[in-house]
Amino acid sequence: MRQLLKSFLYRLSPAIAISSLAVAALAETQHGIAMYGNPVLPADYQSLPYANPDAPLGGTIISGETGGFDSLNPLILKGKSPWQLRFIAYESLMGRNWDEPFSLYGLLAESIETPADRSWVEFTLRPEAQFSDGSPVTVEDVLWSYETLGTLGHPRYHGLWGKISKAEATGPRSVRFSFSEKNPELALITGMRPIIKKSQWAGKDFANATLNDIPISSAPYVIGAFEPGRYLTLERNPDYWGADLAFRRGTNNLDKIRYDYFGDGAVAFEAFKSGTLTMHREFNADAWDSKYNFPAVAEGTVKKSLIPHQRPSGMTGFVMNTRRPIFADWRVREAMILAFNFEFINDAMTGGRQSRITSYFSNSVLGFEPGPATGQVRELLAPFEADLLPGALDGYYLPVSDGRERNRKNIATASALLETAGWQVNDGQLQDSNGAAFTFEVLLQQGKKEHHAIMEIYARALERLGMDVTISTVDNAQYTARTKAQDFDMTYFRRGLSLSPGNEQHLYWGQDAADQAGSRNWMGVKSPAVDAMITALINAESRQGFLAATRALDRVLTAGRYVIPFYQWNISRIAHNKALNYPKNLPIYGDWLGFLPDVWWYEQK
Repeated sequence: MRQLLKSFLYRLSPAIAISSLAVAALAETQHGIAMYGNPVLPADYQSLPYANPDAPLGGTIISGETGGFDSLNPLILKGKSPWQLRFIAYESLMGRNWDEPFSLYGLLAESIETPADRSWVEFTLRPEAQFSDGSPVTVEDVLWSYETLGTLGHPRYHGLWGKISKAEATGPRSVRFSFSEKNPELALITGMRPIIKKSQWAGKDFANATLNDIPISSAPYVIGAFEPGRYLTLERNPDYWGADLAFRRGTNNLDKIRYDYFGDGAVAFEAFKSGTLTMHREFNADAWDSKYNFPAVAEGTVKKSLIPHQRPSGMTGFVMNTRRPIFADWRVREAMILAFNFEFINDAMTGGRQSRITSYFSNSVLGFEPGPATGQVRELLAPFEADLLPGALDGYYLPVSDGRERNRKNIATASALLETAGWQVNDGQLQDSNGAAFTFEVLLQQGKKEHHAIMEIYARALERLGMDVTISTVDNAQYTARTKAQDFDMTYFRRGLSLSPGNEQHLYWGQDAADQAGSRNWMGVKSPAVDAMITALINAESRQGFLAATRALDRVLTAGRYVIPFYQWNISRIAHNKALNYPKNLPIYGDWLGFLPDVWWYEQK
């Protein structure tokens, strides 16, 4: 009997131990979550730190956009919708505080729960959450939204759905997502998906939504009057369910947000000068100093505001499509960068006032440190040493010219590099060993005069190398269709990056996204080292490990020579009607998502 009891207890012990571990692993219900450590704002916070909780309601803001739209659904691949709709016309379970690198607080969800290993995450919906038509936001809506976006939505949403092993209702207002891989950021990403009203799409083809399918969402603003190619109006919902939430206090103060569409930026600027538009962002430092001397500025009717930020520079420039054989060789791409006379172009375009982007995460603590890789950064890159391009380990620096238009030294270096790559000049034309000419097309969007002006200068330098360059200008719809289909040799590229890069990096530079239609990996990066560094930064268990992985990724991308970098914008320049105001306590992300028009207000003084 004693032996039987001993055997029973022996078999029972593992079950007791497992049960104890399961209880220990349960997470406490929280009001927010941070990627590392704890969220800064306490459970009883009164408003976001950069919002004015006493801001008055009312007024209209009117800004100018170039191009147009043929869809009001920003959640699908088909068509082109106003980019702002993804952020203003929908809500998610959690909302982001843009004064922290990456922290979320309850929005549609009143709480979040996740274990220490973040193998799953559970959200509890607020009982008062509802769509603009007055119907409640339900667990069924949430589950349907995640599956629909993950299968029929834009490819940007597919990655998360592929990592969710189970999505289930755990109560009348609670939903849990379990993950198929170790990836601590997934708990946060899951809280940021837009929630769609399921019944609106009953019997309809979500992936092929038309202009008549006006979204019904839970957001503070609803779509008002619009005319494709001319304007779009968003109107504040007076019955918005979450107006009293701490997260919303001092935000969404304007009654109307209107976007007017123009053929190019110059026409939009003239509309602002005439008073048709009430705000205008200026991206050129020289123009900011020289072109804002019109009467409304002198009279004080228009104010000029400078908004600094602490986020990375991101990457802006001309991207080379490495899927094209002509740009598959890194030596060719290096020659293209050498031929780009940044010092001369910067002086011509900005009066030399804007410094150059030196890497993808430059202007921030995430950018790689000059010189050879050391410490943990080198350890991360060491397994890929044989495949890394020159400069990734030893340090890569963009070429500097003497500032003269001819750029003789760098052009000569570029010519020699092209020769080592198998290209030679015959009768003034650069050709390969078979006599095929070095010819390519630059795809540019109509109305982007600055991009065209830079390319015109650059093209002259490329012609001195014997290259045959064709500049093709297409309308907004054609540009969108061709870039989604990766149908370009070279084009303008802009990728903003945050202070907390994570899973989205796979969409930007991951191998799996390289040949996917609609992918944001425009250059076609296919690098095991890049994929490994992204995985390392996602799974980093400390801030130090995260910094090392991000700096290592920055090295590999920069040394990849995929983009010819322009100048950076480490400060925003916004001219606006004096009745439009913003809080003086600025978020660390500055003039980015969540700032304008989110926390601005209208007040005549």
